[in-house]
Amino acid sequence: MPELPEVESVRRGLADHITGAAVRSLTVLDRRILGTTSQRDVPDASVPALASVLSGAALAEPQRRGKFLWVPFVSGLSPEPGGGVSPSRALSLHLGMSGQLRIHIPDEPLHRHTRAVLDLESPSLREPLSLRRAGTNSAGAEGESAPGGSGRFQLRFLDQRIFGHLGADALVADGPDLIPSSIAHIARDPLDPHWELEATARRMQRSRSAVKAVLMDQRVVSGVGNIYADEALHRAGVHPLAVPARTRISRLRRVLEEARTVMAEALAQGGTSFDALYVHVNGDSGYFSRSLRVYGRAGGECLQCGEPVRRIVVGGRGTHFCPRCQPPQR
Repeated sequence: MPELPEVESVRRGLADHITGAAVRSLTVLDRRILGTTSQRDVPDASVPALASVLSGAALAEPQRRGKFLWVPFVSGLSPEPGGGVSPSRALSLHLGMSGQLRIHIPDEPLHRHTRAVLDLESPSLREPLSLRRAGTNSAGAEGESAPGGSGRFQLRFLDQRIFGHLGADALVADGPDLIPSSIAHIARDPLDPHWELEATARRMQRSRSAVKAVLMDQRVVSGVGNIYADEALHRAGVHPLAVPARTRISRLRRVLEEARTVMAEALAQGGTSFDALYVHVNGDSGYFSRSLRVYGRAGGECLQCGEPVRRIVVGGRGTHFCPRCQPPQR
């Protein structure tokens, strides 16, 4: 599943293309993409209802919290107490296990796993990434519109396993931020400027579950998944089965600091791609997999001490650790 660095890489790619664009139409090829992992029986009426909400909406810059993406509607503004206006609704997006958001020109063939297509228009559209990768120069100077000067392009949602989600959501206040109401229970992530490390460490210390499971609890700290939990715990020298309630607060702080560091490093390399299921909006892969120290290295040598990396299961997830660098809790 794409984690914080991968989702943030996608958000940045989207921001370069869809900020300021207007939605012309929505085509849903598989209405299950409008549901959630717990609701796959999506009524037929959901498709025209969402299309009606999105049609004509002007899109602001994409936002993210943890693994969740949303794009506020500039055209859906509500009054603020001080006399200003703020977005009231947003296009909500979640990549799930295998979701991809790809930028295309309209006449490019559809991939077989395409579940929904947003037709967008922007008079200031720059050359689409898909064309640059193909070596085609169909747009003029910077700031001119793409083929034929129409400024039309598509945002396509591909999802092989259909655990992703596309929808529209009301925005609610969370401190200084506006976030989709559906993720109001999601905690801030380590790259959020308003994230509080100390408060998160104290919350972790109240738990008697395995520290890896707590680190992956999106209600405690968001954005951390299987890959970066293993990497952060290894860097901090903490065993994945350690109980936070029996762990010094300084060690929990270290785990969170390392989670922030490793995800920032991964983001600088475009995230981690093991296969074609995670790619950027232009189809490129991230290459942080070359820098992973323990994740996916079961039986191989720990890059820090040379001890064979072990694999166990924690909370139903395959977990990699070094028995020498991460001794079990006493």
